[in-house]
Amino acid sequence: MNKRYDYIIIGAGSAGCVLANRLTEDAGTSVLVLEFGGSDRSVLIQMPSAFSIPMNTKKYNWRYETAAEPHLDNRRLHCPRGKVLGGSSSINGLVYIRGHAYDFDEWESLGAKNWGYRNCLPYFKRAEHYKFGGDDYRGASGPLATNNGNNMQNPLYGAWVEAGAEAGYIKTDDCNGYMQEGFGAMHMTVKDGVRWSTANAYLRPAMERPNLTVVTHAMTRRILLDGKQAVGVEYDQGGTTHTVYCNREVLVSSGPIGSPHLLQRSGIGPREVLEKAGIEVRHHLPGVGENLQDHSEIYIQYECKEPITLNGKMSLLGKALIGLRWLLFKDGLGASNHFEAGGFIRSEQGLRWPDIQFHFLPAAMRYDGDKPFKGHGFMVLTGPNKPKSRGHVRALSADPYVHPEIRFNYLESEEDREGFRRCVRLTREIIGQPAMDRYRGAELAPGPQVQTDEEIDAFVRANMESTMHPCGSCRMGEDDLAVVDSELRVRGIKGLRVIDSSVFPTEPNGNLNAPTIMLAERASDLVRGRRTLEPEDLPVGLAANWENAQRSNAPRRQVGA
Repeated sequence: MNKRYDYIIIGAGSAGCVLANRLTEDAGTSVLVLEFGGSDRSVLIQMPSAFSIPMNTKKYNWRYETAAEPHLDNRRLHCPRGKVLGGSSSINGLVYIRGHAYDFDEWESLGAKNWGYRNCLPYFKRAEHYKFGGDDYRGASGPLATNNGNNMQNPLYGAWVEAGAEAGYIKTDDCNGYMQEGFGAMHMTVKDGVRWSTANAYLRPAMERPNLTVVTHAMTRRILLDGKQAVGVEYDQGGTTHTVYCNREVLVSSGPIGSPHLLQRSGIGPREVLEKAGIEVRHHLPGVGENLQDHSEIYIQYECKEPITLNGKMSLLGKALIGLRWLLFKDGLGASNHFEAGGFIRSEQGLRWPDIQFHFLPAAMRYDGDKPFKGHGFMVLTGPNKPKSRGHVRALSADPYVHPEIRFNYLESEEDREGFRRCVRLTREIIGQPAMDRYRGAELAPGPQVQTDEEIDAFVRANMESTMHPCGSCRMGEDDLAVVDSELRVRGIKGLRVIDSSVFPTEPNGNLNAPTIMLAERASDLVRGRRTLEPEDLPVGLAANWENAQRSNAPRRQVGA
């Protein structure tokens, strides 16, 4: 198979599906998408409440695992990545959080030219179809449906938000709008009760176009180079190795693990890493696979004194009834990810924008759905959102079926360790407010015996898990350690870009699916050579007296973006 396409997209995930749709809007442009996974046509993927199942299967998940993490008692952590149409947007927790406006200004300050909030906001809006209508901050006519689940019907959600206010924090009407900081509803990528992945939102409509070819169960072995020019790719499918060529560009959208791994297998990366793996060095680029970062979290769990939690629905009969209602009507508990309330706070005075995120869940269980508490319980998932620790992705072989070495170096930084201590103490204070008195039972985890810094540190080392937001391993910038420039072109190689969360210079303050889709929307204009959308300068909400107070429920003030 020696066909030619204008563009070859490697990976049909959160970014790749967006690119496939936008590039094929030009009828004269031919696009090939290569995806190692298969179809997303499964109830387990499409039913929002079932997300923990595909997230933990070999069929839909690459099943990556970290190397022994030295600051986590040498534990190896699960690092799930989507291996299916829609990629991780088909197996994630469906949370729609854009990040704080200043996260993107931070990117720009680190060398990502024209990726500040004023540049990104128009693309968040272009992508989105918000159920409650658009405004200056929210989109109303894009492909990506967002809403707020079941409108926080469980009384625990409201109690959580009230407890935040009683503790002295702000309530926010829309954490994706003017004011991120505070307590309120969280939004999700769900449309009419169905997971609205990028496969549903972007890829499936584009597959009706004759200029798009999607090949599944295709493992890309390497990018083909002619000197310093990307000219095509080599991939396996059905026991045969195929070669395809591009007229214009190869677009790598394989994610924060897959993208650096593919570049390295193709001979693009740090010389010492490639030589150690037995890979011919085609282009020494020292930043490939470095700067890896991730959000991580712990579960702070309590017994609930009233029988109103999801723990009462975890029997086989309870799950069957939820599934049956969803199959028949696409509503009920099956139509929500159950992360319907949350919060963003600053952990100390002098921080302009939040550094701690809360996901509130009216259940006490593990993230993978295993081992639910036998009684009734609720929990807060929390962790520092601006981690300082950095790790790497490094190929061990040219064989694409051999996973790379992945090490995040979680908790290497003392700032991250202190961040978790603050998470524990501040969460306990919030749950201790009068609004929670009716529901709050005994603390299950960490447990009342865990009080000192040393005891909290030991609990975190033993129990911390990935929030599954890896990024940064092909960092965007204009310096020598950047992998791609500000137009996402691989530095020193023509005809090759990386477009996914691996290019993020730093973690946004929230979940990564929304900013990844935004990035791909803007990248599609850069690839097509179109003029980018006009920047929008809108006010950004800040807590009153943020310079001198860790919390404030005083009236908000606003500043320019």
